[in-house]
Amino acid sequence: MADLRRSTGRLDQPREPGRISLPRYDPEAFGQWAEAIARFMGTARFLVYMTVAVVGWIAWNTLAPVSLRFDPYTFTFLTLLLSVQASYAAPLILLAQNRQADRDRLSLDEDRRRAAMQKADTEYLAREIASLRVAVGEVATRDFLRSELSRLAEELDEQAYRRHRLDRRPVEGPQPPDSRPDLPDSRANLPSKGPRPPGQ
Repeated sequence: MADLRRSTGRLDQPREPGRISLPRYDPEAFGQWAEAIARFMGTARFLVYMTVAVVGWIAWNTLAPVSLRFDPYTFTFLTLLLSVQASYAAPLILLAQNRQADRDRLSLDEDRRRAAMQKADTEYLAREIASLRVAVGEVATRDFLRSELSRLAEELDEQAYRRHRLDRRPVEGPQPPDSRPDLPDSRANLPSKGPRPPGQ
């Protein structure tokens, strides 16, 4: 009785519903396998192999002795095999298409992200070029610098010429006696203070 209670659990609590454990599988590996099968079924090699198998099946069950025929006319077993193959091929192809659609969506999202980045980079470069144009328009050009330098050189030459003329002009105003050699010395006409001769 105790073992029964232990196996069934507590009587004052409801039993937990039984869980069916399904086999686990790797979705990525299964998807790759399904894509490989769908890709092979879409090739000419698969069509050739399938045509040869169907024709050989029909020929054997039609031309072989009756005792060796395993699927006589109406070919029920062949029809069953083809139906099973078609029932599995359709989901495999849909699975491969869904995986391809997921990849296409990811690729489209990546293309959109790259296009947005390129657009942002282009707008940034356009703004930088516009700012450079404005800055270059405000910078002095070569011709402007040449004209300013020429004007400054002319002003300097004019100032040097004026200074040279001022240096060569004679000094105006009274001059000391020693500095005027064209006038006679007044001290030479003064009488000497020595003894006078008798006739004077």
